[in-house]
Amino acid sequence: MIQTLSKNIQNETLMFTNQKAIFWEREKTLIISDLHVGKSAHFRKSGIAVSSEILLDDLKVLENLIEYFQAEKLIIVGDLFHAGMNSDLNIFCEWRNKYSSLKIILVKGNHDRIQAQFYEENCIEIIEDLMEIEPFTFVHEPNNHSEKFSVSGHIHPGIILYGKAKQAIKLPCFAISENQIILPAFSKFTGLYTKSLHQNFKFIAFTKGTIFEV
Repeated sequence: MIQTLSKNIQNETLMFTNQKAIFWEREKTLIISDLHVGKSAHFRKSGIAVSSEILLDDLKVLENLIEYFQAEKLIIVGDLFHAGMNSDLNIFCEWRNKYSSLKIILVKGNHDRIQAQFYEENCIEIIEDLMEIEPFTFVHEPNNHSEKFSVSGHIHPGIILYGKAKQAIKLPCFAISENQIILPAFSKFTGLYTKSLHQNFKFIAFTKGTIFEV
């Protein structure tokens, strides 16, 4: 079930979700990072049995978000893909055909190394470095020194919450400071970066059933 937490950031209404995405209300736009399409097939090529169900599940979550918010645009701040061409890309192409009217913009990340023709055939607009849509700058890697408010991904932020009797739980989160948002990885086939970020960061963590500020 999709749970949301609304925040006013830079005088814009952003809906943070427990599905690793942000919905930008004014632009009718979903924002995600690090889907890593092709990662499971990349592991299978190396003889490691990783099911393509991982990708299918991720795309189903994305479908639900698109339909829930009636999104008209999808911005991906890097690492839509994981490596070169492989069988997982066929699954993605089938999914793309179902949402052909959805505008997709990819701010390229370090893993996005697919040939340009593939992006063109699947109507994916490519941004090589960064993209500015006031009041935000969209970029793959976090930039702690930017004068403008940036939205990025790349590090797969997570947080460890401690309870009584040394109990602990590790959760994905959005990391937010005065000048940036770092998104969690959208794919569930990724790790979590739980090392301390700059002390000025606050966090929005989530589970399957809830979303909350830390």
